[in-house]
Amino acid sequence: MDILETSEYDRRQRRNTTCVVFLYLLPFFASCTIYFYLWIPDSAPSLMAAGIKAAPVLSLALLVFIYNGGWSLLGVAGGLLLSAGGDCCLIWPQLFIPGMGCFALAHMLYAVTFLSSRYSKTSTSSSVFILNFLLWSIGGGIYVYLVPFLQLDPDADVLVPAIGGYVLLIVIMATMATRTRRSLLIMGSVIFMASDLTIALTKFNVVDLEYKKHVIMITYYLAQLMIALGDVKAWMEADF
Repeated sequence: MDILETSEYDRRQRRNTTCVVFLYLLPFFASCTIYFYLWIPDSAPSLMAAGIKAAPVLSLALLVFIYNGGWSLLGVAGGLLLSAGGDCCLIWPQLFIPGMGCFALAHMLYAVTFLSSRYSKTSTSSSVFILNFLLWSIGGGIYVYLVPFLQLDPDADVLVPAIGGYVLLIVIMATMATRTRRSLLIMGSVIFMASDLTIALTKFNVVDLEYKKHVIMITYYLAQLMIALGDVKAWMEADF
């Protein structure tokens, strides 16, 4: 093939792959529809409720695994599986700390993935520095504002350092995402950060947000979708 034929072939391959990715996303959209139709947050805690809540993220983990292979279990696919574990834990209020631990490990895997050579960048623009400054300022500011409310909780001795560590991890994850210069990953990580901070602010009665559960779950699923697609896209581009 000459250069033009090769370029056209690559474009066709990308289009075909995009169609296949969309088909693989149908279980995600279907399970999200079931979750919101049944409105699981208002249901009594049960294994069925946990499974329905975790199903969208599990479908994304399968998508990433199919495209990126076994090594993705140590990256985004593994992070998605840990997130699904966190989803299941948070169905039961008494498992809030284990659930938070699952998500903390997920953020660690995401951050490590964004540091891999597939995403590495040799330079950083001023806009990235500004975004990172905003992320750290928002994360640190909200945690400082949150501490007095955490100290009112009976488990304050555990919650104050645990929430602090969690906020640190999610800000690091978002910072590593900005380093990739990939819009899907950046938007996904920032939306994930917003979703989690909203959980903290509403759970500990810092703010009273109407439709808070809707906001939290819509942003959460959207964030995971963007991160999963961003990772798949990076692998697809590496193959062309």
